[in-house]
Amino acid sequence: MDSRSVGVLLAGGVGQRVGRDTPKQLIEVAGKTILEHSMDAFEGAPEIDEIVVLMTPGYADRVREIVDKGGYRKVSTVVEGGASRTESTWRALRALGPEECDVLLHDAVRPLVEPRIITECVKALETHSAVNVAIPSSDTVFVAVPGPGGEVIGEVLDRSRLRRSQTPQCFKLSVIREAYERAFADPEFAGRPATDDCGVVLRYLPEVPIHVVRGSERNIKVTHPDDLRIAELLFRLADE
Repeated sequence: MDSRSVGVLLAGGVGQRVGRDTPKQLIEVAGKTILEHSMDAFEGAPEIDEIVVLMTPGYADRVREIVDKGGYRKVSTVVEGGASRTESTWRALRALGPEECDVLLHDAVRPLVEPRIITECVKALETHSAVNVAIPSSDTVFVAVPGPGGEVIGEVLDRSRLRRSQTPQCFKLSVIREAYERAFADPEFAGRPATDDCGVVLRYLPEVPIHVVRGSERNIKVTHPDDLRIAELLFRLADE
């Protein structure tokens, strides 16, 4: 029996860097909220059976209204986020129940995720337990170290081996759940949390290889005010 595939939209941020009072996932771009664009991508993906939305505390009812009005039939539940990214992800994982499934954890503020990426992630989970979406780095990346008068370049990294991580980050539920259980059992984790879910798996289940699926330059994360304008332009170009 095929495992069900669940898209988890992580929308628990507050949007401080984008400079708005409203959570950035509820800001409108190209006629819809950013969250709606992300829900559209997963709702329209034939490989996705279910969607769970993890939302900023205090805004869950607003999201439920959007879901009802938009007719998002795949959205099974809206979960309020926690105080941190890792706590929010853990709340979403618990909401999925005990049955094994494929989980695609996606930043809701990446509204331009392409259908091809979702398809390839679900396909990759047929043979891999952990999958990350990434693109090559077009910039030279170096390590900065303290020097006279400020920072200096300590080491230039080999760009041919570097990748810029995106989402979705995808796992068998049992794998990502075990990684988080080990993380929360580690007293040092709170003081040195991972920045994403693949980081949790890499640290606490190092024996599990994380397969890489090719991402897209369009799959941007809306973080700063300029990102809103870029996203608006990309949606317009897609409609032409």
